[in-house]
Formats: sequence, structure tokens, C-alpha cells
Amino acid sequence: MVHGEEKMKISDEVIAVCAVNATLKTEGVARLAGGFSNTLSKNLLGKELMSKGVKVNQSDEGVQIDVHIIVKYKAKIPAVAWDIQESVKKEVQSMTELPVTAVNIHVQGVEIPPEGKDEDDKK
Repeated sequence: MVHGEEKMKISDEVIAVCAVNATLKTEGVARLAGGFSNTLSKNLLGKELMSKGVKVNQSDEGVQIDVHIIVKYKAKIPAVAWDIQESVKKEVQSMTELPVTAVNIHVQGVEIPPEGKDEDDKK
């Protein structure tokens, strides 16, 4: 017999995968910047995690997510950051039903197109 309300725990990895998917679908994002978790994830699990570049913090108040990205050249960084925040919050809340209290965007760099590949180049 079950007494009281059972709490379900959703792993940080599941939340991170939702955040990764939402981030990579966002216009202006080149890729995730994943230096900080690569070594740890490879050592602990023997494989590279899809969630590199995303850090999840769960508390009683809800979920806080940090997303580290590389933006595309000429992307409007404030607009990209806003779109990521909205997408990640919506995706995580709809998949997990957990409240998202913060989505912090850390722009780690800009992806510069190779020489001669700039579509605005007037040669």
C-alpha cells in the first residue's frame, strides 16, 4: 500500500537532452560549447554524453539550466539567447512537468565561416 504522494525523480541527463535538442534547433546556434564536461562524462560513463555544453541544477524550487554555446557569425546574440531561453524552458517543462526557474546562456564564441564562404562576399 502506498501512503502519501510519491515523488518521481527525473535525471539531470534527461533534462539536459531536452535542453540540447531545443538549443540546437534555435536559429543562430552553431553548436554547443562543451569543454567543461567532456572529460568527466567520458571517464565516468565510458562514452561522450550528448549533453556536453549543458549543466542542470535541480532544487525544490525547480530546474536551473546553463547552456554554453557557439553562435553563428553575424547572428544577433541577444535574440539568439532569448530564443534559446524560451525554447529550452518550453521543451523541458512540457517533457518533464518540472518548473524551470532559469535558463542561463553563456556565449563561448563565434563560428567564423572559412575564407571565401561568406555569402555576403561581393567578389
